[in-house]
Amino acid sequence: MMKPSTSVQQTHLLRASHIQRAHEKLRKVVKHTPLEFNQSLSDILDAKVFLKREDLQIVRSYKLRGAYNKMASLSEEEAKKGIVCSSAGNHAQGVAYSCFKLGISGRIFMPGTTPRQKVRKVQAFGKDLVEIVLTGDTYDDAYAAALEDLKVHDRIFIHPFDDEKVMEGQGTVATEILADTENSIDFLFVPIGGGGLAAGMGSYFHWLSPHTSVIGVEPLGAPAMKRSLERGEVLKLEVIDKFVDGAAVKRVGERTFKICQEVLEDVALVPEGKVCSTILQLYNEDAIVVEPAGALSIAALDLYKERIKGKTVVCVISGSNNDITRTSEIQERSLLYEGLKHYFIIRFPQRAGAMREFLNNVVGPTDDITRFEYIKKNNRETGTAFVGIELLNKEDYAVLIERMKKYQVHYQPVNDTPNLFSLLV
Repeated sequence: MMKPSTSVQQTHLLRASHIQRAHEKLRKVVKHTPLEFNQSLSDILDAKVFLKREDLQIVRSYKLRGAYNKMASLSEEEAKKGIVCSSAGNHAQGVAYSCFKLGISGRIFMPGTTPRQKVRKVQAFGKDLVEIVLTGDTYDDAYAAALEDLKVHDRIFIHPFDDEKVMEGQGTVATEILADTENSIDFLFVPIGGGGLAAGMGSYFHWLSPHTSVIGVEPLGAPAMKRSLERGEVLKLEVIDKFVDGAAVKRVGERTFKICQEVLEDVALVPEGKVCSTILQLYNEDAIVVEPAGALSIAALDLYKERIKGKTVVCVISGSNNDITRTSEIQERSLLYEGLKHYFIIRFPQRAGAMREFLNNVVGPTDDITRFEYIKKNNRETGTAFVGIELLNKEDYAVLIERMKKYQVHYQPVNDTPNLFSLLV
């Protein structure tokens, strides 16, 4: 998917001067986040990898930039009406902070599945100027509810991505990157939810660093931009995986789509399990705490390992609003993705010593049984157990299966059976 050539007449791109104007407006409000060289990633990938640390922003994500730029552009009459918005979390925090700073009242619709940590932070940033309404299961549900609210209350809608002022604010991330490096940037990896960050940054790089390949990154379970670009029109996905909540949308913006058509060279899709492994890697190796959407750009690097070798690469870490209660799920998804954790339904003979034989003969010396659920039933020749086994190396799986066959263990793998897996795990 190569970005098409554009002319001044037909382009939908944002103007660099407008993004620079937004940068001046935001200068005293947002934090100029660091552009850090990352040695460990650079060594692994044989490239010069820099991280744009928007996880260190005031509201711990880049979303403040677009929200404030839009709200600061409202007329006095519009500001008196108050605002309404929908968000999966980070946009809500940016809007809430902007409400407090600008003295504008706001009503914020968020999915009922939003991590509680994000909901609490929204209220803390907006204080008594914001009202939070939790509704539905996805961002799209919250968006629909916000539009219904607009029919009743005459407020100004602050879109999380499909608005020029919002996109111009998000684009100021690019002004800081280009101001902070003397290196010629070969690749820019940008996470995509609705597409506002990619559209804003992509526009600025198009005008000021046109040789840079801009790569958008989406979670595999919510490829709204990828599928839309492939079709040549905005598509609405019927079902998405909501795990990467900051980037899981069913439908991208009309305006962001048109801009991304021009500025993105490609859109990479990253499995949610890979995102989880990246979160843990960043924490363990660099003490960087990121949310799932914040890990997307780094998680995509392995897919471009050959292309970026010897090149200068910038990855945008978009946010760090992670809920600590999700840690166990992140660890679980990572182990499953890495092939280190496997679940089985095993039918044991109902006789004394059957389970002991399984432990002695089948389970290897470095294998760890992490889950075992078994109920002995009367008048049955076999009893069924649900067993979870964690391996030291993914290569140990083949050895484990060989031992099960050798000792005639009746087993059914569960990992690759989605409906059964979701029921049991």
